[in-house]
Amino acid sequence: MTAPQPTFRDSVDLMYNRAVALMDLEPGLEEKIRVCNATYTVRFGVRLRGRIMTFTGYRSVHSEHLEPVKGGVRFASTVDQDEVEALAALMTYKCALVEVPFGGSKGGLCIDPRQYDEHELEQITRRFAYELIRRDLISPALNVPAPDMGTSEREMAWIADQYARMHPTDINARACVTGKPQTFGGIQGRVEATGRGVQYALREFFRHAEDAQRAGLSGDLEGKTVVVQGLGNVGYHAAKFLSQEDGARIIGIVEHDGALFDPEGLNVEAVHDWLTKHGGVTGYHEANTVAEGAKVLEEACDILIPAATEGVITVDNAERINARLIIEAANGPVTAGADDILRRRGVLVIPDLFANAGGVSVSYFEWVKNLSHIRFGRMERRQEEARHRLVVKELERLDRAMGAAWSLQPDFRDRYLRGADELELVRSGLDDTMRAAYQTMRELWQGREEVTDLRTAAYMVAIARIARTYTAKGI
Repeated sequence: MTAPQPTFRDSVDLMYNRAVALMDLEPGLEEKIRVCNATYTVRFGVRLRGRIMTFTGYRSVHSEHLEPVKGGVRFASTVDQDEVEALAALMTYKCALVEVPFGGSKGGLCIDPRQYDEHELEQITRRFAYELIRRDLISPALNVPAPDMGTSEREMAWIADQYARMHPTDINARACVTGKPQTFGGIQGRVEATGRGVQYALREFFRHAEDAQRAGLSGDLEGKTVVVQGLGNVGYHAAKFLSQEDGARIIGIVEHDGALFDPEGLNVEAVHDWLTKHGGVTGYHEANTVAEGAKVLEEACDILIPAATEGVITVDNAERINARLIIEAANGPVTAGADDILRRRGVLVIPDLFANAGGVSVSYFEWVKNLSHIRFGRMERRQEEARHRLVVKELERLDRAMGAAWSLQPDFRDRYLRGADELELVRSGLDDTMRAAYQTMRELWQGREEVTDLRTAAYMVAIARIARTYTAKGI
């Protein structure tokens, strides 16, 4: 028989409770931080295909200790209030952990977007946005959505345009959502941000040799075997960067209709192209196809990356997980019960609060860009080049004076003179964010004997920061 599983929201609360048990919070503050402030449910009709269709959507606000609150909007047939509230809670803790000045929120629409054409989806999205905007549940100053599962920059552009139509005098209208197309106020690097954040998280983990040793690993990412569950936006970019830039070997890819497995390594780009064209891995002949995809989650590997939905690793399969290290690219892929089993078995987990924070971090950069009304690098890039040119001229003078004894590399001048553009600045900011957050978690993990895992450390850091904000506000 299948063991009973806690709900997603219960699972988040169980992990929260484990952390606060090790903290000394003011009476009542523990409950104030834990509870979800409010959830709005909307049911609206859209005339499609000759009749009125009714849809159900949610927008949950978990914590307003800082405003605006931040959190994505997902379109999926499984969306319900429990899921949205759990995701909103995770957003609160995530933003606090990586020091992004937002509270936590989340939205969802119970819909299978694959069942509708683009025009129909636009009508549905705009109506959903209208219902939220008129109640201040989308606003640059109060509540700022972003893409999530089933949505992309396309839907964010529709929402931003709907907000601008309803608030034509708001000069900051484009800051009402993030994850927009670059032509509509977006920022370079946002589409890849969560996957890039996973890469930076792993790089920082392997910089600390003793941390890697606790997972039974050594060295860096070169040659590490990786299984990825879900090759959507997050999983694809994480797999792509890890394989192309860090030399990791992607040996397994798990999808909704099965899995691909090759100990020698899969071609991530080829698999992604196939998925984009065919919607699944069925029929892909360049690797071994496994009909029961969940079995590939249990293959021996160095790193397992669950990058799709919550509740993938449960008490039913946690004993059979053969990865040395799990990094949660998705939200809540490991249930509380499974987390207990993995900790007992010595499987190290890099938690979702930290691992997938790249998206909200770059969303913050986009929000700041929209409010400042200028792209990053525009003011300082050429001045930076001019200052570097002085250094290059002096080095070239020395090069001529020294002759054969000393010389510059042929491409040094061009590489050094080129000032940082927006994408480079975004990546730099994300890298710094991920490094700082890991080091803060690690300090607790290594410094307190009773803190035995990174997840508990992450929650403790986040909760302490939220508590300090509430205390400063007099709550």
